[in-house]
Amino acid sequence: MVTAGAVGGWLEGGRGGLGVRRWTVSMRPESFQRIPAETVRTARAACPKGTPVMRMRDRLDVVFADGDFSDLYPADGRPGLSPGQLALVSVLQFAENLSDRQAADAVRTRIDWKYGLGLELDDPGFDYSVLCEFRARLAEGDAADRLLRVMLQRLVEAGLLKAGGRQRTDSTHVLAAVRNLGRLELVGESLRAALEDLAEADEQWLVPLLEPEWGKRYGRRVEIGKIPGGKPAVAALAETIGRDGQKILTALWAQGAPVRLRLLPQVDILRRVWAHQYHWDPRGRLRWREGSALPPASLRFDSPYDTDAHYCVKRGTAWRGYRVHVTETCDDPDRPNVVVHVATTIATVQDGELTDRIHQDLAGQAMLPGEHVVDSAYVTAGKIERARRVHHVELLGPLDVDHSHQARARQGFDKSSFTIDWDKQEAICPQGHLSTGWGPMHSGGYEYIQIGFDRATCLACPVRPQCTNSAVYPRSIALLPRPLHEIQTRNRLDQATEQWQRRYAIRAGIESTLSENVRAHGLRRTRYRGVRETHVQHVLTALACNVTRIADWLDTTPRAHRRATRLHTLCASVTT
Repeated sequence: MVTAGAVGGWLEGGRGGLGVRRWTVSMRPESFQRIPAETVRTARAACPKGTPVMRMRDRLDVVFADGDFSDLYPADGRPGLSPGQLALVSVLQFAENLSDRQAADAVRTRIDWKYGLGLELDDPGFDYSVLCEFRARLAEGDAADRLLRVMLQRLVEAGLLKAGGRQRTDSTHVLAAVRNLGRLELVGESLRAALEDLAEADEQWLVPLLEPEWGKRYGRRVEIGKIPGGKPAVAALAETIGRDGQKILTALWAQGAPVRLRLLPQVDILRRVWAHQYHWDPRGRLRWREGSALPPASLRFDSPYDTDAHYCVKRGTAWRGYRVHVTETCDDPDRPNVVVHVATTIATVQDGELTDRIHQDLAGQAMLPGEHVVDSAYVTAGKIERARRVHHVELLGPLDVDHSHQARARQGFDKSSFTIDWDKQEAICPQGHLSTGWGPMHSGGYEYIQIGFDRATCLACPVRPQCTNSAVYPRSIALLPRPLHEIQTRNRLDQATEQWQRRYAIRAGIESTLSENVRAHGLRRTRYRGVRETHVQHVLTALACNVTRIADWLDTTPRAHRRATRLHTLCASVTT
């Protein structure tokens, strides 16, 4: 067996120069194009109908070649394991939702995996810790996305995928691999983690600062239940923890304190958590912030152990973690639907912020669709125009309806009741009165055209109650610039038609894909901490989904018909 220690030596360094370990292994490109003859005979005898791994190997041959990952390894050093094989093992691991240890055992013991990997039957495999090291390499740069690009290229070469056509996208929430902490638990656990780091780094510096009650307060995992006494008692305990933490921070930034201690990761997190959760009052006392005075969820931390995990609420679902966006093909019945793009963001990033990024990434890998079907969160008139102009993609999704009170009540005069003359920059109200103002307006990051009408005319209008609720101001309307306004108007009319609804119905399939990945491949909860590491999991999950679908599509074995129950037969006879 190849152990982790035999793969290569350790190299101190890594992110921030804080002692993160890396492997110093070199890569020796190998070819696993030919499967050993004995492995072929044994696999065919044991699995005459084939397995998903075997069917994929037969159709796609070697999915991941060592040369695809040559830049992840130095030219010198002790020879390492095949990165192409490790990539395939990682994908199969997520396809069957296995742990690292279970995946390493499968390489040693399962004949179909040896067939897919091109291994001899007596190959001893490798230590399971190698998979963790390989994922660490994938988390650097765009190495994880490269896995997806390589598989898509193999599918194109095999005739199972082509650019253009239709694709659909949706997102779902991902729970972080950390404990849910209340605010008190957060500050207490942040201080405990910093004290642990300091104790390991320089216990002689820390000992004079320790207080007798700290062992009970921070010596073990901080868990705080209901506190008798209400809000005053909560604030008192919070400020006690705050003073303890401030004592440590003051000592760290005092003259003569070791600079290296300030650079410890948990010390930096402690400093930032204190800035988020506390403030100084006018008398110079450290005070616990009210909930309304906290920074936005996208800035503050919810765990000292995963600072990329953030709190978010969407349609009544609240979670701490991330958000994943999945894009798949959905137009060709002669080819399997496969995932072509995966994006991972912190939870607070809204879906609409990913629309253009998805198109840019798909353009970079020559996988742009002709039509991109999404839900309303990804669509605005501006995004439709940009997708069409820049990427020649038809973005299909429902635009938000007019939110004015007239449109919501379906009474009175909404924007569609006004006649717009763009060339003359004029508008005519339903009573035939001409506008008196036309100018730009900025609101919510968007540019609008604000159109106003004469006050005296509006106040004297007999149908004024149907036009505005204001008692003293004239009616005004805000429109998008002409190209966007025309797109908005046309799309709102189209999406009310039955033909558009039938065309858009295909979007529902992406919900099934997300459900498949959540239930079969463990997408809902991340195994790792940090947005980069979580993205590696999401890419491997998408590849696992592709492997499963391709194997099912290649399986031509006739499906056995389910035998009808006696009751079902009797009910059918009564009906006829």
